[in-house]
Amino acid sequence: MKLIASGGGTGGHVYPALTVLDMLLRREHPAEGLPSLAPGDLLWIGSRGGMEEDLVRRAGIEFVGLPAGGLRGMGLLVKARNTLLILRSVGRARKLLAGFQPEVVFVTGGYACTAVTLAAWLERIPVVIYLPDVVPGQAIRFLSRFATRILVTSEASSPYFRRDKVVITGYPVRPEIYALDRGQARQDLRLGAEDRTLLVFGGSRGARSINRALIAGLRDLLPACQVVHVTGRLDADWVAGATRSLPGELLERYHSYSYLHDMPRALVAADLAVARAGAATLGEFPAAGLPAILVPYPYSGQHQLPNAEYLADSGAARILADEALERELVPTVLRLIHNEQALNSMREAARAMARPDAAQAIARQLWLVAHQRSTKAKT
Repeated sequence: MKLIASGGGTGGHVYPALTVLDMLLRREHPAEGLPSLAPGDLLWIGSRGGMEEDLVRRAGIEFVGLPAGGLRGMGLLVKARNTLLILRSVGRARKLLAGFQPEVVFVTGGYACTAVTLAAWLERIPVVIYLPDVVPGQAIRFLSRFATRILVTSEASSPYFRRDKVVITGYPVRPEIYALDRGQARQDLRLGAEDRTLLVFGGSRGARSINRALIAGLRDLLPACQVVHVTGRLDADWVAGATRSLPGELLERYHSYSYLHDMPRALVAADLAVARAGAATLGEFPAAGLPAILVPYPYSGQHQLPNAEYLADSGAARILADEALERELVPTVLRLIHNEQALNSMREAARAMARPDAAQAIARQLWLVAHQRSTKAKT
C-alpha cells in the first residue's frame, strides 16, 4: 500500500495521524493482521511552514509543504487571496498524487487538507477522513462529500455525516501512555513522588489566559500541590520573569517548560490537569485516566466546547469558561486536588472512555479502503 497523509495546524490534527502511521510502519510489531508499511510508501503533505512540518520530519516521514490559508473568520480580501491559494495548491497536489500514486489519502484537518482532498477526488483516489473533534468544522463538513470513509472519535459525531460512510474508531494515542508507570514518570520529571501534582498547559501553542490565571494564583496553589506548567513558547519569557519572585520553598514545587515533547509522562504523572479542550484531550486524558478542568478556547469556531462537554457529561472533567479563569481557577483546583473521592470518580470515568485499539482500527480502515481500490483497478 502507498499512502499520503495530510493534516496540520494543531497537535490535535497531527499526533493522531502520526500514531496511526507509526503503527503501520512498525516492522517488529505491526498492527495485528496487517502488513507493515515501508517508509518509501508514505508521504505527508502539509502547509508550507506549518507547525506540522517539524513533527513529521522528526518522525522520519517525508514532508512536502503547500501554500495554504484559512477562510473562516477572514476578511473578504484575505478570503479571496486564500481561495486562489487553495486552487493553485490543488494543481500542485494533483501533480504530487500523480507522481506518488497512492492507493489512499488519509486526512485529519488543517489548511492543506482542502487542496489535497480535492486533488485526490479529481484523481479518483479514495480519501479517508479522521475527525479528531466531536463537532466537525466547515472545511471537514464540506470535504466529507468527497470522502470514501469518515472515521470519528465518538458516536456524537455521526449525525454530521452520511451514516453509511461513518466508522467509530476512538482517538488514537501514543501507546506509551498506556504503559507508563506514574512513579517512574514522576521520577523522570523530577517531581515529588507523593505530592499532589497539577499539570497546566494550553495545547501545542500555549494559552495566555490560562497562563495569566495560573501565575496569579501560584502562591495559593503551590502549598497544596506541585505544578507542571507547559507555557507555550510565546509566553515562556514573561512567565519565567513573573515566577522569579516566588519564595524558594514554593519555586521548588513549580516546574516550567516552554514546550514538553514528553507529554505522555506529564499526563501520567498528574493527578489533575488544567487545559484547553482541543481534540487531543478526547484521547490522551482518557488513556492516562486523567481528571481535568477544561477551559474551551472561545475563538475556535466553537469546536472546543463540544469536546469539553463530551468529557464533562461522562464525568471525566469540569468546565471553566475562559472569562471566569482569573476568578475561579484557584478555588476550583483547590476543591478538587485533595478530594480523593471526586478525583477517583473522574479517573474511572476517563478510563472508561479510553480506546486502546483506536490506532489499529484506523489502520485497518486505511488498508481496507486501499485494498478495495486495488481490487477494482485489477478488475
